[in-house]
Amino acid sequence: MTAALPRLNRASRPAGKAPVRIVHLGLGAFHRSHQAWYTQHAGDAGEWGIASFTGRRPDAADVLAAQDGLFTVVERSDAGDSFEVVGSIVEAVDGANVGRLVELVAAPQTAMVTLTITEAAYGPGADDVPLLVSGQEPTTPLGRLVLGLAARKDADAGPLAVVSCDNLSDNGNVARDGVLGIAREFDGGLAAWIEANVSFVSTSVDRITPRTTADDVALVGEKCGYRDDAAVVTEPFRNWVLSGEFPAGRPRWEDAGAVFVDDIEPYENRKLWLLNGAHSILAYAGQLRGHSTVAEALADPVCLQAVEDFWDEASRHLDGDELGIPDYREALLERFGNSRIAHHLAQIAVDASTKLRMRAVPVLRAEREAGRTGEAAARMIAVWAAYVETNAGLQDPRASEVEQANQLSGLDRIAALVSLLDAGLSREFAVVTLIHRLGQAFAAQAQPVAVSGNPT
Repeated sequence: MTAALPRLNRASRPAGKAPVRIVHLGLGAFHRSHQAWYTQHAGDAGEWGIASFTGRRPDAADVLAAQDGLFTVVERSDAGDSFEVVGSIVEAVDGANVGRLVELVAAPQTAMVTLTITEAAYGPGADDVPLLVSGQEPTTPLGRLVLGLAARKDADAGPLAVVSCDNLSDNGNVARDGVLGIAREFDGGLAAWIEANVSFVSTSVDRITPRTTADDVALVGEKCGYRDDAAVVTEPFRNWVLSGEFPAGRPRWEDAGAVFVDDIEPYENRKLWLLNGAHSILAYAGQLRGHSTVAEALADPVCLQAVEDFWDEASRHLDGDELGIPDYREALLERFGNSRIAHHLAQIAVDASTKLRMRAVPVLRAEREAGRTGEAAARMIAVWAAYVETNAGLQDPRASEVEQANQLSGLDRIAALVSLLDAGLSREFAVVTLIHRLGQAFAAQAQPVAVSGNPT
């Protein structure tokens, strides 16, 4: 149906392109629904264009480039859909085009580099160092960023900010450590320049953005009268909390509702534990019980109880009235129960060994330090262990080690899996036996069940 429609383009739109002042690594649906949306809604949006680079594949850049960077944000709720064209991305580039990335990072008008490269991409960049030393192009996002910063130093283009928008605790410092770790091995002078001239901003980001389907693309064509192969579907809710310095300036994101704080850790933990932690529980427990989306899993009383129990544990370690934990939990139930947002559990389930390290382990440790068992946090690990036992072809940075653990049995298998999350916990017999017992108990009730309705 949409093939005969004109492609979305800027020719029919009066607003011109803003100059590139933000370079983004990780061009995907979330970036488009979140950072690009906030930038479009900043009061000074006309001064802040984004050049967005893809990660592993060029597809998203090819599609967006054909539309001159324009795309539609579809906000979907039980009340209906709304449609908005976003034009803050003014250049969409294949991530393999390292030369263009280096050119833009080194440009004096570039004020920041933002990142949505997934949690797994912040690992050690040792493989990039010999490539940098030999004058070859790095292959990882942080390695490519280091090359760009080297060019910026050589061009004397001034300071800038690096803004991590991935689901990591203290993500600004994690990005800083990753960048400096590569830079120190490559060029000590560059590392010193980065320490003096580059700020690393921490953020907490939140907007549920499932994969766009062919039906979604067709709906945009029907309702808007143009073809948009880069449309994104998202919930009406959005949240962005930032902490850090912007030495070369930034958009007025606060006009769109972004919040700037001195201490971001409580907000990060609220998001990582309550939202992302619940997602992990639902991803594994829900699929084991035959569900495919967040809304379906949350309507299952067994899955809902596992989420509520974990929230009770995590909330004990989230202090401060400004966090509004009761209201936040209630809002999450409403958001998760939005049956028109098909947030697929299989999508959430990837990269578990990285995610659970930040979502389950801190709560489990905090509970045990307080003299409690941490049973609900342990259950998150237990349902993951049950899930990986029966699912081949895992998308996980440590998939081979998960497969090796699966060759073991009983407590030995659980200990090996827990060691991928936290070596210390894997040596605690009480923790391993608790996770093993919870996994067995869940397996006994893991048969699919028929559910209906919205638990909120």
